[in-house]
Amino acid sequence: MQSFRSELENLENPVVQKDIIALADKIQIFREGKIDPDKFRSLRLARGVYGQRQPGNQMVRIKIPFGKMSVKQLKRIADISNEFGGGNLHATTRQDIQVHYVSLDRTPELWAKLEQDDITLREACGNTLRNVTASPVAGIDKDEPFDVSPYAHALFKYFLRNPVCQEMGRKFKISFSSSEKDTGISFIHDIGFIPKVKTEGGKEVRGFKVMIGGGLGAQPVPAQKAYDFLPEDQMIPFAEALLRVFDRYGERKRRMKARFKFLITEIGIDEVMRLVEEERKALSTQSYVVKNLLGQPRLPEQLVFSDKAINDQEKYEAWRNTNVWEQKQEGFYAVSIKLPNGDMNWEKAHAFGDVVLKYAADDIRVTVNQGYILRFVKEESLKSLYAELEALNLADPGFNSTADIIACAGTDTCNLGISNSTRVALELENVIEQEYPELIKNNNLHIKISGCPNSCGQHAIASIGFHGSSLRNKVNKKTVPAVQVLLGGGLGSNGDGFIAEKVIKVPSKRTPDVLRVLFNDYEENANEGEYYYDYFRRQGKDYFYQLLKFLADLETLKPTDYIDWGKEEQFEVETEVGECAGVIIDLFSTLMHDAEEKFVWAQEAFEGGNIADSIYHTYNVFINAAKALLIDKGITVNNQVSVMNAFEEEFGQDFKSLTGGTFKDFVLKINQNEPSEAFAISYREDAAKFLERIKEVQKDLLVEEPA
Repeated sequence: MQSFRSELENLENPVVQKDIIALADKIQIFREGKIDPDKFRSLRLARGVYGQRQPGNQMVRIKIPFGKMSVKQLKRIADISNEFGGGNLHATTRQDIQVHYVSLDRTPELWAKLEQDDITLREACGNTLRNVTASPVAGIDKDEPFDVSPYAHALFKYFLRNPVCQEMGRKFKISFSSSEKDTGISFIHDIGFIPKVKTEGGKEVRGFKVMIGGGLGAQPVPAQKAYDFLPEDQMIPFAEALLRVFDRYGERKRRMKARFKFLITEIGIDEVMRLVEEERKALSTQSYVVKNLLGQPRLPEQLVFSDKAINDQEKYEAWRNTNVWEQKQEGFYAVSIKLPNGDMNWEKAHAFGDVVLKYAADDIRVTVNQGYILRFVKEESLKSLYAELEALNLADPGFNSTADIIACAGTDTCNLGISNSTRVALELENVIEQEYPELIKNNNLHIKISGCPNSCGQHAIASIGFHGSSLRNKVNKKTVPAVQVLLGGGLGSNGDGFIAEKVIKVPSKRTPDVLRVLFNDYEENANEGEYYYDYFRRQGKDYFYQLLKFLADLETLKPTDYIDWGKEEQFEVETEVGECAGVIIDLFSTLMHDAEEKFVWAQEAFEGGNIADSIYHTYNVFINAAKALLIDKGITVNNQVSVMNAFEEEFGQDFKSLTGGTFKDFVLKINQNEPSEAFAISYREDAAKFLERIKEVQKDLLVEEPA
């Protein structure tokens, strides 16, 4: 594992170097059984390293902010996949790229090599601010008021390694749409920014409509409007204040209730916004003016033409009509790449990169439907581009159509997958291509599949959605791989979002028949031009239940129905594969180690001039140390505010000489003071005294315990 250190010499950023060394060190002490497995899991997830279904293998999630990457970065990821993983690049619905079958011990070296081309793993997984997504057509969309790409980039850079979002109760997701059509699907995000402009004093002013509290998962919830118009310079301050509120008040004990959407449900949007305003004073940035640091994309220096012929003119025309459209920049076209299951092998990725540089801008965008979009292609280059894409089997028509099915990795690699999703997707695409070819032109009816209820495949916003499940045959007591059918989700033509409704559960092998029944019914009974989400609501949920009920009949099962797609053996639901260090861990010591580590980080941040970061690290010293003492006494709490309240109740008198009042008021000086050097120093001095007092009280507790 130490071979990665030579790669660090190629990195100029000492913060990145330190981060990678820390991961290597933590892997070492995990192997030695000296760190709590849950703590180690949290640490590696925040660095993009996710355990696979296959023991001993990791999935590495590579963060592609708002989906933008250069050809050089694409080729670097391809080489990484070949050297460290299974050789496949898997594009996700969050505009990341995943590499599978990686050894845990090699992840520091992998990370170091990625960072040489400014690619990070940091906060790609875990209880962090995940990849900031944006409409893949931002910057070229004819409907956009302005390009949101620089704003998404600025927000990503601002919060990368920011202490406010490193160890939250659960993940947090932010998106940017390019227009009111909500092309970034803000209605399913914790924060969704939709660009708007208005005129003030004869000048055009930029801002954002802001949606908050959306989310998918097993209990999908649409976002609520926080602002009709938030000035552009308030975007980042608002996001930071909201993240602080979620960090402090968000659930931490009950995992299923730990998303931001549940906090809004519990206390209401008005109270959330009041708490946001309460945090404003503590922000180091009261106004953040975004500068465009992205520059202009590099275009091909001259027109070139391929010597490859177009052998199927009809397919070319279909591709031209479904995968190509005019940009807002006159004379240029965007070209989309449809990828089954979002997969591309490393060799093809290299060849694809060469094609991009010949015909398009050096600016590839990963899309939320697991494909790619090329930009700034000249009309004269389209036929040559098509011919070369076709030679790579990358010119399938029907991008973002009914035939372009989204599917998460499911049981192929994910611990949480219940039944197969990727093979189902391929089977359904085959049904469409063979039996309903006209649907490659339909971009209003979308199919999405997840391997479990968690909605990584976004089934909860699909016109026709499926998630992995199981059924029990009461007669022979055997388990059948199944899918839950959901209908009526999607994005309306005016930007309204719709959550799909659960209708019925059927054996997985009957999924193609579900599709045939639904397609035939829609064709026969829908009104002219009626969108599927409108058709579903007009007919009603029970109509579709009765329509599909015969496919749920378990008395007519065949032997092959008990075998999942792509498998040969009898289906059984597999539980999550856990990780264990094999030893008993002292949780008090682990949390105190965290508190002391945060204290060191607070000092380093202060010395580096990052006053606000120093103060927030100090805040976490109080929280972690207090939690350590509570856990040592057998008391568990569900959020940071509960830590403060419980600590006051149990130990308030023991610390009164230090706090001078309640522990909560003592800690929450953080949002009562501006982030000045003087406050940072006094706050950290209080934390040092608090740590010492914690150790004294813990020793007294040990003495009091009976032998």
